[in-house]
Amino acid sequence: MLSHLKKHPELRVVVVAAIAFFVLVLGFSLHRYNVFYADSDHGIFSQVFWNGIHGRFFQSSLSGTYSVSVAQDGDVAAVYYHRLAQHFTPALLLWLPLYALFPSPITLIVLKVALITGGGLVLYALSRHYLSPPISAMIALSFYGANTVIGPALGEFYDFAQMPLFVFGMLLAMEKRWWWLFGLLGVLTLLIREDAGLVVFGIGIYMILSKRFPRIGIGTCALSGGYMLLVTTVLMPLFTDEVSRRFMIEEFGQFTDDQQASTVDVIGAIARRPWIILQELFFPLSKTIKYILGHLLPLAFVPTLSPPAWMISGLPLLENLLRREDGPLSINIRYTTPVVPGLFYGAILWWSRHQEGFKSLRMRRFWALCICLSLFFTFTSNPGRAWSFILPDSISPLVYVPITSQWEHADQVRSLLDQVPPDASISTSRFIVAHVPNRRAALRFPQLRFRNDNRKVEGVDYVMVDFWFSTQYQKAFQESRNTLKTDVTVVDRILRDRRYGILDFKEGVILLGKKAESNLTALANWQTFRKQLEPLLKDG
Repeated sequence: MLSHLKKHPELRVVVVAAIAFFVLVLGFSLHRYNVFYADSDHGIFSQVFWNGIHGRFFQSSLSGTYSVSVAQDGDVAAVYYHRLAQHFTPALLLWLPLYALFPSPITLIVLKVALITGGGLVLYALSRHYLSPPISAMIALSFYGANTVIGPALGEFYDFAQMPLFVFGMLLAMEKRWWWLFGLLGVLTLLIREDAGLVVFGIGIYMILSKRFPRIGIGTCALSGGYMLLVTTVLMPLFTDEVSRRFMIEEFGQFTDDQQASTVDVIGAIARRPWIILQELFFPLSKTIKYILGHLLPLAFVPTLSPPAWMISGLPLLENLLRREDGPLSINIRYTTPVVPGLFYGAILWWSRHQEGFKSLRMRRFWALCICLSLFFTFTSNPGRAWSFILPDSISPLVYVPITSQWEHADQVRSLLDQVPPDASISTSRFIVAHVPNRRAALRFPQLRFRNDNRKVEGVDYVMVDFWFSTQYQKAFQESRNTLKTDVTVVDRILRDRRYGILDFKEGVILLGKKAESNLTALANWQTFRKQLEPLLKDG
């Protein structure tokens, strides 16, 4: 292996870049987790894995707190709630043995970064099928320097993290005519999530329109299209009606006036209202342009000129542009990932016809500048607040939390968590959820009740609320202000009702126990802190 690297300097550069990517992204991700900045989604995936190694596949009380029965019907989350009703993700079973060996939320952080790093190495191999080593190396460096890759990688574990590895492997198998591997990776890609089939469908479109493998392309489109319809209209509704009552309306409700809509209903509604399509595609225009440029920048805008790039990435890109909320147009979250493989493959195909252009020093410098700019914009966008100990989260008003404050706060939170038995039911704030998922009943505050395995409703044993986080950020962020007011109101109510007593209170973090007598010192500290919050609660 070492002799091979010595003979191929470009491969050595790619391996060094992959190692640097893995070490840096993993390091910042672990820091983000350890200072309690990881979001609740990480807790959901961890609990799904934890339940899975105990034979309760895809169950999650945390996921249940977001269910339509809780949000719209006023029910409580159930410990046996099946997350497959919200997102159909059978591919996660591949990594269950790993979690069984290392049953910790940190395992998923390592897995996430390893999957994405591996995707970049497979991309280099795919590039080498067409391109010289220097151009292939630049393609790989573009991947490891892309905001669209680094941003999601710094966040929580997410199902789409599997996609670069599977899709680049699928495209390499297509080029090598390894059809058994093409089919296997195609199926695994479909199993990533219910809408991952859009990427597979795009590959099928490319195979047909390029006239390279039209018959296999037709089969690929039929399989992926049929699978997506089967999953969203038949399989997911077997668990609950999340798709029709929640996801279709939340994400594409602007196309229909109905309160419920299936996938087929939404597709029909979109087809009947082309003017809304144009409106969603181009407005807000600044965000759309910024989003697309963010995808193109690390590749020096080359995919713009490559039709295959748009054939494969067109559908997932269209899905993001048509979503009702602006969130999917953030370059730093998971929705970005399905757009990435097609653009990089399209760039490979374009360079295969223009390799002479790489000899231009001006072109190489421009490409290198684009990668550097992508890294710069990634850093300044502070994805997932991974670099909040370096950069202010807000300039006006100024919000900056130094690393010393982050670690001091983390120590206080851990000291309280140590008082909670590992199998006790608990409800916690958003950014503590990722640290308590490996138990049967865990909820996101302010949810306090759950339905146990006997179908009976009971209150959680412990409640832990972090007011420190929201007070740090409320000055600049409305979401933090709303969270602060909600959390104080709920804590006031449950203390007044004597349902819970204060076991401990440290530096803005409160721990309550069900039917417990309040610790007098902790109660006094809470009351003092509560008075300090009054000006913030009255401020609009």
